[in-house]
Amino acid sequence: MESMEGAGGRPKKRQFFYGWYIVAVGFLANVASTFTLASTLSVFLKPLTEDLGVSRGVFSLLRSGESLIGAGLAPVVGSLVDRHGGRLLMTFGALVVGAGFILLSQVDEFWQFALVRWSVVSVGDAFIGSMVTNVTIARWFIRRRGRAIAISSMGIGFGKVGMPIFAASLLVWLGWRLTWAVFGLLTLALVVGPAFSYMRRRPEDMGLHPDGESSPPFESLSSEKKRPGTSGQAASEEVVWSRREAMRTASFWLMVVIIGIASVGITGLNLHIFSYVTDIGHPAVVAATVMSVIAFMQLTSPLFWGLLSERINVRKAVMLQFLLQAAGLSLAITTSHVVPLYLGFFLYGAGLGGNLVLPDIIWASYFGRLSLGTVRGLGILLIHSFAAIGPPFFGFLFDITGSYLLSFSLFIMALVSSALLSLLLRPPQKQGARFTATNTKSP
Repeated sequence: MESMEGAGGRPKKRQFFYGWYIVAVGFLANVASTFTLASTLSVFLKPLTEDLGVSRGVFSLLRSGESLIGAGLAPVVGSLVDRHGGRLLMTFGALVVGAGFILLSQVDEFWQFALVRWSVVSVGDAFIGSMVTNVTIARWFIRRRGRAIAISSMGIGFGKVGMPIFAASLLVWLGWRLTWAVFGLLTLALVVGPAFSYMRRRPEDMGLHPDGESSPPFESLSSEKKRPGTSGQAASEEVVWSRREAMRTASFWLMVVIIGIASVGITGLNLHIFSYVTDIGHPAVVAATVMSVIAFMQLTSPLFWGLLSERINVRKAVMLQFLLQAAGLSLAITTSHVVPLYLGFFLYGAGLGGNLVLPDIIWASYFGRLSLGTVRGLGILLIHSFAAIGPPFFGFLFDITGSYLLSFSLFIMALVSSALLSLLLRPPQKQGARFTATNTKSP
């Protein structure tokens, strides 16, 4: 709440806004989500392919299946978040993911490993991922949305900074089976209690307003226009979109293409980067620290991108993000020397940090907060379909050429294309759009 005059003309202390508890839960959930990421699975790629007797291309299909499952569940999860909020969804998802990781410690064949990942871990992960956390945060924040999503998303960077060394150490100490069991217990500890205790659907359900303001956003529209970074955004925040209406806009499809073609390379690189670094002659510790460098930038850069999106047009921030990734990756693959390798992936990681923040900000800015889960879920369905191509594309190109150079070069071209296309983005206009009161309690 804004400061107000109290008795005797003394200002009342600004109350702590409950939305920051939502951000904290999102941070913890994002830490837990790093256990399922391709970058974590990449640490297991060599021991698992050797023990289970599969090629890198076939193993990469595992991530494709997980992406497609996540894509298929996204519209359902998005609608559930809009209707019921994330409290029970995240609690359920964490219990399922934790059980799935423990089951992974018991498998003996690759088909068993894939079955558990696809039918248990991937399903649970859909209920604790960014779809649920970022959509919820977008409901609680408008003016401070960039920094709120950024702080939550920094949990991914925090988890990934230590994940390669942590996972590699557990592999040496416990073996890959018990390592997955440890991941399961940590998931339960990080998510179940905090999500059940603190997650709430939207501020209006608690008699509050976004950002802790004293009035609903549509009532303070004129003042919002005067604040840096808002650009009269509050008007579009209260417009309700259906999936059919969103699909009729050029902005929806352009965002799907821009984010989708970049996601092909991101998912492919995440899975194969550890193997790439060792293949060009560096020891495993260098490969692990390269991944930590990328993760460190994913930890530290989201807040920069979030604050930048509050000050410049978000599509320009998206363009800068993709160009920085392309420049960093270009430097990293030009030589096998360790210094440019680290520097290149340092820059790539700085740009990748924007990918944790900017897509969710632009979806919320263009389609509002009231039906964000519905629209975002449909977008994720399509974007994850692109992303599913990445891991096997990189893997089978390696099997054919014996190198990752071609796939990395194509990824750079995709990043540059996404950067140029992002300049064409414009907010969609809905015919007959009307403000919807947001200060009523949900049934």
